[in-house]
Amino acid sequence: MAGVALATLAIFSCDDDTLSIGSTLTNDADRLIMTTATYSNVTTKTIVANPDSVMSVSSKCYFGQVKDPQTGTTVTSDFTTQFNVLEYLYVHPKEEIGSVDEKGEVICDSCDLIIYLSKPYKNDDSLTAMKMHISELSKPLPYQRYFVSYDPSAIVRDAKSGGISANHMFTYQNRIDDDNARQKSEYMQNVRIVLNQPYTDKKGNTYNNYGTYLLRQYMANKSNFANAYVFGQNVCPGLYFQITDGLGFYSQIDNIGLRAYYNVVRPDTAYRANMTFAGTREVLQTTKITNDQKALKAMADEDDAWTYIKSPAGLFTEVTLPIDDIKRGHEKDSLLAASITFQRMNNETTDNRYFDTPQSILMVPRDSLYTFFIKNKLADDKTSYMTSFASATNTYAFSNISTLVNYLWKRKTAGKASANWNKVVLVPVSYSLTTSTSTITKIGHDMSLTSTKLLRGNGKNIAINVVYAKFQK
Repeated sequence: MAGVALATLAIFSCDDDTLSIGSTLTNDADRLIMTTATYSNVTTKTIVANPDSVMSVSSKCYFGQVKDPQTGTTVTSDFTTQFNVLEYLYVHPKEEIGSVDEKGEVICDSCDLIIYLSKPYKNDDSLTAMKMHISELSKPLPYQRYFVSYDPSAIVRDAKSGGISANHMFTYQNRIDDDNARQKSEYMQNVRIVLNQPYTDKKGNTYNNYGTYLLRQYMANKSNFANAYVFGQNVCPGLYFQITDGLGFYSQIDNIGLRAYYNVVRPDTAYRANMTFAGTREVLQTTKITNDQKALKAMADEDDAWTYIKSPAGLFTEVTLPIDDIKRGHEKDSLLAASITFQRMNNETTDNRYFDTPQSILMVPRDSLYTFFIKNKLADDKTSYMTSFASATNTYAFSNISTLVNYLWKRKTAGKASANWNKVVLVPVSYSLTTSTSTITKIGHDMSLTSTKLLRGNGKNIAINVVYAKFQK
């Protein structure tokens, strides 16, 4: 019976009269009878995403602060990152390092951070002046679950003790790099932050800059640079990046480099070398999202013809499925197909600062909304589904959620149902792919700026179309 499901879906989409399909799929002795039905009593409402339950570890990291044109309030994304020790890290022998202080100790003559950016909120804001603050963490972030409400301020090292504490003005479009560099195809927008101020470690030792601290730590004990874990525990716990002023910048962070430069002098040559450490998704990064919760609740409480989907950590749409009606009178039939489509409503403004339309949404049972992300699950097309925005039809379509309907029904009949047993939630998500096969490897909450309205289900606007099958006696 399951083997004819794919053929059923194709037929169902183009022919309303399916009562005789069984005779073409099986012989007369075991003819399969198929029927269709449409249930329009789907209801929806907007719910506020609880920042205490939205996982902050996402496949993509964002940084910035903007004014939401829908609410008139600000949305801010700050983040922390640890640093990875690259496999090809090489530091020249002490006798080859030509940069030394008055005591003859090796030093770095410069140290900086470079943040590579992509996918800005709006290109119109590429020259908007912003201000950030960079703080050093006093200890590594423990390996635990982090949510977007997590505030790392409690583990930021006190600036009075001499740790990293720097302010930096910047714009998305880097005007410091010359035009020749910026016009190259391989050029990536970046923000460079110089860390050449004196640095004092936790033992009270002072260095001319943070790079010198890293260099001398390597000279003292190379084993602390064996991997990201020991490096974080014993050398560099990580940094906290905060937006402190400005509106209009919000960008994806592609990579972060921590670089320390020193001079190499040999009998036959002299050149500049560096130590580079990367803040990438391979190490722990957390994102702190600040939204106006009162404004979000006001949107969720709107009793209009639409519901909302909004990120980051903003609004979800809850859907109540008419599972009792679908199953009533068909308890012994097989549910081969169940399709449902959500119509997006066009923006009523030409304001180009409106957030983009969510491109990927996840349908997940309301009771599994929290655990799906906690357990790093993937959409299995059984109890959870992911779909993309179809711009041609202005819809989000789920072609077959029959296994989900069956799953929820079985939980109810087995006495395992909660008050939300027949509810699912539509969540904006982002995902990571394998390079070779484009297979989804991770799904997380979308941390980009997105927002859209969906036609509200009020018992008639949204329908779920189903196909039943049974063998005639």
